[in-house]
Amino acid sequence: MSSQPSTPHSPLKIGVLIGSVRPGRFADKVSAWFLAEIGHRDDMETHVIDLSEPALADELKLTLEQSDGSGDAPTLAQRIGGLDGFVVVTPEYNHGYPAALKLAIDYVYREWRAKPVGFVSYGGMAGGQRAVEQLRQVFAELHAVTLRDTVSFHMAWEQFDDEGRPHDRDGTAKAAAVLLDQLAWWGLTLREGRTARPYDG
Repeated sequence: MSSQPSTPHSPLKIGVLIGSVRPGRFADKVSAWFLAEIGHRDDMETHVIDLSEPALADELKLTLEQSDGSGDAPTLAQRIGGLDGFVVVTPEYNHGYPAALKLAIDYVYREWRAKPVGFVSYGGMAGGQRAVEQLRQVFAELHAVTLRDTVSFHMAWEQFDDEGRPHDRDGTAKAAAVLLDQLAWWGLTLREGRTARPYDG
């Protein structure tokens, strides 16, 4: 990730947070598609935060071993803190979202504040929407702003071809565009707000 601070006219630095760490996860297919969609935009700079990365996995594992709850997360916190907004790619596991994702969200605090968060979800009949609704409550507590519109893949394993492309390319591209347009508006607005008046809520 670039260490250069954002300026009023620079592209938004958007973190794509991949929440599944399961072996053989379907997240790779969903996130690859979404990264291609966001890659078409020149107003956003993409930064992938994959919780299965060895360094991040080791960092989060360390927190589980700290019985007194002490310590911080310099690597993850710095990455989150340097971004202007986020899109969380999440599955739905047993009517909820992954434990690793909850751990990562809770491991960082102030860095989430006054920033927009969008969601790309996938799962069975519910398409991951139950996971998203729970995540909205978590991010609200962290003073983040969640976007209304989401991208959701119902029965996700049936929605992609062998090359990792959605069968409904037009429909999914339109859904991604709506999400990214909202993310751009909120990202710019909140970045300007944080620059003018540091958020101390």
